[in-house]
Order: sequence, then structure tokens, then C-alpha cells
Amino acid sequence: MALDPSSLPALAAEYAHRPPQDILALAVEHYSPDVAISFSGAEDVVLIDMVSKLGARMQVFSLDTGRLHPETYRFIDRVAHRYGIDIQVMFPRPEAVQQLVSTKGLFSFYKDGHKECCGIRKVEPLIRALEPLSAWVTGQRRDQSPGTRAAIPVVQLDPTFGTPERPLVKFNPLSEWTSRQVWDYIRANDVPYNELHERGYVSIGCEPCTRPVLPGQHERAGRWWWEEETRKECGLHAGNVGEPAGTR
Repeated sequence: MALDPSSLPALAAEYAHRPPQDILALAVEHYSPDVAISFSGAEDVVLIDMVSKLGARMQVFSLDTGRLHPETYRFIDRVAHRYGIDIQVMFPRPEAVQQLVSTKGLFSFYKDGHKECCGIRKVEPLIRALEPLSAWVTGQRRDQSPGTRAAIPVVQLDPTFGTPERPLVKFNPLSEWTSRQVWDYIRANDVPYNELHERGYVSIGCEPCTRPVLPGQHERAGRWWWEEETRKECGLHAGNVGEPAGTR
């Protein structure tokens, strides 16, 4: 039975310091089969590995913007084979991409900001991926972005894609974890990871919008580096900054 939306703040406080596996088990118990992991990076594979070790099954989807690194495509394929899962790859609508590129070129985001491009390539496909679901699971961590993610609860009512008529629950099992904990888990459990991490990339998105970070820089410094530091969300987690989907 789905959780009562009004109970989520209390539940988030109760589970705040519980192991991520407990939060994943809660998601499976109340929302399976209508719950999925949003997969793109190292944190998300940790979640897939944890679900596998729980002996549970959960849908997994990934957003292919058409601008990912070759290494990322190989990473998606390795994860699918490693865990024996079907990863639902969501693509942007071709006509929307063609319209953007034909009117503004391939790199409009350097001038106009990433809002429009991310809205077409990421947010709209995410909306389609979420339509049949009652809940989704993300790898967000509080320390990923002090400006936008510092208050992320381990479970919440999705403020961006849910509606009063169709509440959507969002689980963030790694909210309380640090980057070091993620990588300790990856090494201890031989979890696959994107080979770009070995070349200085920490937070990995689309190829034109991602670069390696320098020693001492925050991990999100390599994303949309030409934009204001505290607003670095692509629209998938726009609720973190109090904006509607597709605006940042």
C-alpha cells in the first residue's frame, strides 16, 4: 500500500540516519512494481547494487540526451549486463531537438544558459519516464551541491513532477552519504563506474557541459561552469531550488 503523503516528513526524520538499504526496502515494500531508479552516475549504480543484494527487483531508466560521452554509453551497457537488468533508455523527441538546433545551433546553452536544452533533452523525457510510476529513486546527496541539495530528505513528496491528483514520491536513499562513502562502497563491492572518473571527472553529464575538476574544487564545479554557482540544477531536481521543471 502506498504511503500516506502526509506521513512523509515524519518518515523522512525517522529514516534520516538509517542505512540506504532500509530506505530502498521501504520503496520496494510500498511501491513495487511502480517504482524506478533514475540511473546516470556512480551513486545510482550503488543503489542498483543494493537493490540486487536485497534480492529485490526495481525498474531502472536512464536519460540519453544524445550528447553523452562515449564512455557513458559504455558504462550504461556494462551496468545492464552486470546486473542482468533492462535499462529503459529515454530519448528526447527528435522534432524538438531539431527545432532547437536549427534555430539556435548546437551550442546555444553557452550563450542562453542550459535551461532550454535541458528542458528538451532531459526534463521532457523524464516526465515520460515518470508517467506510469508512483515513486522514483535518485542518487542525490546533500553534499553534492550546498546551494541546491543541502536539505534533501531521504523521502519526500516530489515537489516538481507530482500533482495533488497524482502524488509522486521521491526517495533519496543516499541523501546523508558523502562522496567518500559512495566510493568506499564501490570499491568494497566491485561496483562498475564510468571510466571518466579516472580522468578527473566527478559529476558527469553531457559532454559539452561537463569538464574535469581541479584539486580542491567542488565536484559540481565541472558542470555548467559558465553559469552562476548556486543554481546548478538541470530541471530534473528543480524543486531543490524552488523552480518549476525545465527552468534550471
